[in-house]
Amino acid sequence: MNSAESAALNLVCRERGWIAAPDGESADLVLLNTCSVRATAEQRALGRLARYAGLKKKRRAPESPLTLVVAGCMAQRLGEGLREKIPGVDYVMGTAARSLFPLILEAAEQGLPPEEGRFRLGLEGGAGSLAEAPVFSFSPFHLDEENGPGGFRSLVPIMHGCNNFCSYCIVPHVRGREVSRPPAAIIEELRLLAERGVREITLLGQNVNTYLWEGPVPGREAEGGAAGTLDFPGLLALIAGELKNSPIRRVRFLSANPKDFSPETIRVMAENPVFCRHLHLCVQHGSNRVLAAMNRGYTREQYLWLAGEIRAALPGITLSTDILVGFPGETEADLDLTLDLMEEVKFLYAYMYHYNPREGTAAYDLPGRIGEEVKRERLGRVIGLQKRHTTEQLKSRIGSRETVLIEGISRKNADELITRTERDEMAVAPGSPSMIGSFAELTLSGLRGNTFFAKELTLCPGV
Repeated sequence: MNSAESAALNLVCRERGWIAAPDGESADLVLLNTCSVRATAEQRALGRLARYAGLKKKRRAPESPLTLVVAGCMAQRLGEGLREKIPGVDYVMGTAARSLFPLILEAAEQGLPPEEGRFRLGLEGGAGSLAEAPVFSFSPFHLDEENGPGGFRSLVPIMHGCNNFCSYCIVPHVRGREVSRPPAAIIEELRLLAERGVREITLLGQNVNTYLWEGPVPGREAEGGAAGTLDFPGLLALIAGELKNSPIRRVRFLSANPKDFSPETIRVMAENPVFCRHLHLCVQHGSNRVLAAMNRGYTREQYLWLAGEIRAALPGITLSTDILVGFPGETEADLDLTLDLMEEVKFLYAYMYHYNPREGTAAYDLPGRIGEEVKRERLGRVIGLQKRHTTEQLKSRIGSRETVLIEGISRKNADELITRTERDEMAVAPGSPSMIGSFAELTLSGLRGNTFFAKELTLCPGV
């Protein structure tokens, strides 16, 4: 989501005639789009801000001003207090206030002192205070043509915010309640992306499964355009129909909460091959007691049933997940239940981390915090098991013939191209840079670590 919103902000800059600076030191404006999911992300952002604030002090000359803007979740969480921490920050633009960015650029273009710019925008002082005003609005376009992988893959937000309030998670506090994007705006963005030659999209939301739109729906004009209801599987079906004759041949989505994953969503995915045979399905833990304390809204039995239903309907699909260990009160028995669940599901890969308290969340004040050494040791066991599962699954795939999307040049060998299967597996093969952004076929000949290699690529005709 941060990447998609950064791309949209970058587009606003380009539309106003700004161009990317070769580095932050020579820029007229520096924008940091921040994340608050983990405390370490905020610490990195604060360190970067302090560096640019120091640079501003060295560039006091009127002919070389530097405007420093902070956006995103940390900006939303800390508000104007961020400027008290780091006085060199000129503008603090939370997640609900991105619509103000063109006005911030205008103030910088006019050379307004930051104090005057903030006052004009209602960022400080008076009844126009930012805290009273902004309402989240979606950007119309999110293709990162400057920094993305060749402009042939794009992120497409479909909703914003989260109503779940998992006890460890800061997201609902900085992103707010769920807001679904109008389907007409989503379809319009897909058409623009198709015109640009995009081949793969990823639908984004803090919890995509709970997408719900009430209003006019494209394709229902025969019904007089009357307001209707469109849920997530309905949106997927609408998108699949739109992409039948489109250069966009692959669709992924993030993130899916197991408690909201419906049988209808499984059916739509199974009926439409445009949806990749890979799914990131966050489990977080394998103990019902810990899941309840996390306020996840499902049990391990329900998760295992769902994983079984998905695999039955979509043979060959790979699953990945998030696993959080060391939650307050977690016991060795709880950890064993997580390891048992991993053994049963066998994820292709997992994002694994140990609990870090986030002030403002319900779990922050829970008793029974686990010591750092114990958390690291438990996390090590989870990582070790996942590495074994990943290796086993990848080895079983050697010899398979696959269709891949060619994403770029391998970082380790300039004579090889990096590609991705629809199951979210990486493979390298010899080829020309002119092939990047195309679909091709290859045979998975062997493994180098967790990356397959192939002896040759064969471009797919017409795709």
